[in-house]
Amino acid sequence: MRVLHFYKTAIPDTVGGVEQVIHQLGRGAARRGHEIAVLSLSPAPDPRVVVTDGYSVHRERIDFEIASTPFSLSSLHRFSQLSKWADIVHFHFPWPFMDLARLVVSLDKPSIVTYHSDIVRQTMLLGLYRPLMNKFLGSADQIVATSSNYLSTSPTLDRFRDRVSVIPIGLDRSNYPAPTTSKIALWRDRLGPKFFLFIGVLRYYKGLHILLDAMHGLDCPLVIIGTGPIEDEIKRRVHKLGLANVHLLGYLPDEDKVAILQLAYGIVFPSHLRSEAFGVSLLEGAMFGKPMISSEIGTGTTFINISSETGLVVPPSDPNGLRDAMRTLWENETLAAEMGRRAEERYRIYFTGDQMNDRYIDLYRRMIAQRRSARAAR
Repeated sequence: MRVLHFYKTAIPDTVGGVEQVIHQLGRGAARRGHEIAVLSLSPAPDPRVVVTDGYSVHRERIDFEIASTPFSLSSLHRFSQLSKWADIVHFHFPWPFMDLARLVVSLDKPSIVTYHSDIVRQTMLLGLYRPLMNKFLGSADQIVATSSNYLSTSPTLDRFRDRVSVIPIGLDRSNYPAPTTSKIALWRDRLGPKFFLFIGVLRYYKGLHILLDAMHGLDCPLVIIGTGPIEDEIKRRVHKLGLANVHLLGYLPDEDKVAILQLAYGIVFPSHLRSEAFGVSLLEGAMFGKPMISSEIGTGTTFINISSETGLVVPPSDPNGLRDAMRTLWENETLAAEMGRRAEERYRIYFTGDQMNDRYIDLYRRMIAQRRSARAAR
């Protein structure tokens, strides 16, 4: 099969949750003998085509942005070309320009949409965008939700329930480099033998302000890995609260990140808004056998983290509840270790990269076969 993925950004330009999913799907399908192309936008698309792990990323220049939505006129022509090449087109929602591109460019191929998140923040603009969004989602042959939790709580998905499947995001452990003994020793010396860890892009919905408030009065160390739009705000808050036990490490290469993941005592993931539809870095914690603390926001975070089984789940925007959960795990090492063991077991049952890839490829095949049958019947 020839599969085209379309999303506003991709590795190597950015490394967020959606980008990691696309990478896992591209890499996994290419290893199974399929041809995979990704079309995305970039502020500096040089070179225009990047080949990584057996699939190609086609990059078009961003012309302008409106409400965090990048637009590119040249990508319309490239989308038309690549969609003619593809057997199936895989869209990744949300990205309003993508909806527009689907409307403008004639598409005579089966299409699938992975629904990564509701639109949460731009509520006023959503009223203007909703007709286009509904037309776009209604044009898809299949829509995939990343968890049953999100499907059951999303009013947008409920409207299209007859064509929605659930395929959880999966990760391939072999994608992650094995850190050297010296690398692990370096981070153990720097961070100490026991600490909580947050990994992710520093965005408004990650709840880091809640986490920092929760750290006020706790002695346990917290390590934060990542950069993002609110990085300066986070640094100012750490300084204002006088949190000497919070280590802001910024961006780190994968080997360093894995070394710190292996050393971490537990994962804390305070996202408090539905923009956090799944939580790939939370899943990384489960993959490495770490107990987790997350908030109940009706999304995939509590599909990954089962309360009192793989970790602790607290109400959103509740620094006191978050502080109590961190203290509970910190003071109960046997409980934390058992939760970490169950987290890794749950990862192996539900969230491996092979499972995700196999289910998507099976869905692609069925969709292509259905389209060919429909054409033959006509």
